[in-house]
Amino acid sequence: MGGESGSDAPIVPSAEVLPHPAGVTKSTYLDYLERAENIGRTNSYPHMAILPSGGIFFTQFNESRILSQVDFQSIKKLPDMPGQVDNPLTGRNYPLQGTMMVLPQKAPYTDPVEVLICGGTTHEPGNEALDNCVLMAPDTPDADWVIERMPSKRVMPNMVALPDGRYLILGGAQVGRGGFGLADNSNLNAVMYNPEEPLGQRMTVLANTTIARMYHSEAVLLSDGKILVSGSDPQDQGKHPQEKRIEYFWPDYLLSGAAQPNFTLTDRDWVYGESYTFTLTSDLEEGAANMRVSLMASVGATHGVSMGQRTLFPDVSCSGKTCTVTAPPDAFISPPSWYQMFVLDGPTPSHAIWVRIGGDPGELGNWPKLPGFTPPGV
Repeated sequence: MGGESGSDAPIVPSAEVLPHPAGVTKSTYLDYLERAENIGRTNSYPHMAILPSGGIFFTQFNESRILSQVDFQSIKKLPDMPGQVDNPLTGRNYPLQGTMMVLPQKAPYTDPVEVLICGGTTHEPGNEALDNCVLMAPDTPDADWVIERMPSKRVMPNMVALPDGRYLILGGAQVGRGGFGLADNSNLNAVMYNPEEPLGQRMTVLANTTIARMYHSEAVLLSDGKILVSGSDPQDQGKHPQEKRIEYFWPDYLLSGAAQPNFTLTDRDWVYGESYTFTLTSDLEEGAANMRVSLMASVGATHGVSMGQRTLFPDVSCSGKTCTVTAPPDAFISPPSWYQMFVLDGPTPSHAIWVRIGGDPGELGNWPKLPGFTPPGV
């Protein structure tokens, strides 16, 4: 959806589904994407998420709306996102780059889903980045944005969903915008966002790095619970050259000295609403009452967009060390994808096992049949 036809080329005000549905051979023109030509070409890398009630949550620049999942037309215009106190015309997608996460959904999945968008900037060259996040429950009748202050300013931040339901914010700059050589004053500290805490008390400043993570940097959750941090591309040939060093970030749940739990799972291809058995192969230090399962959707992340991101806490019950977990009910709660399944002993996650939920309706698994080639996945 959206984007440009080439580097600094005209925008593409359309959307398409791949593979094309039966009878569809072209993309769909959308007027609200074309308007982005007049507001700084801000339809590149829009933030989007499937909503539990149906429809697609969508943002570009400071706009937000709910779209039809059938033809992508606007169903409901939501309030514009607030930005700087003295400049409401701020954006949160590339090139005014912030980052978005869908907050955790917990069985029975009846609470309205919330989205969190952090960072961004204004059009003015060299302008200060935003020092806030905005939070909304788009499915609610009177949905509106709530501002949450960050400890510091960020444009081009990375945000990673953790298996315990928290979110790690790191990287980016405090001045400028997304693009090569267009930002400065790197933000070196990490911040933890905990949605279980009261509004205004959810941010905690963590450790600093010595490596600037600017344009095209990334952070990814690994199956052992650590975060892999890499990039960025050249910002210039002096102060921010191309960064080839890779770091691991160790969240506090790996620093307590507690052993990570272990489990086995046989069935890794799940149907919506069905139950599956797994076996604990280690003792729980926190006890069965404090054991949870989280399902972390596989993510393709770039330019502040974490495509496919979801954090789910499904129903789980145990008899001794034999446990049953129930798959999410449908594709609106849990879009078809691969998910990392973590078992949490209190705050401490296991190593993950990958499961596929909802099959492969997008036919991503239709690999070519070549001699000696073994397709990945189930």
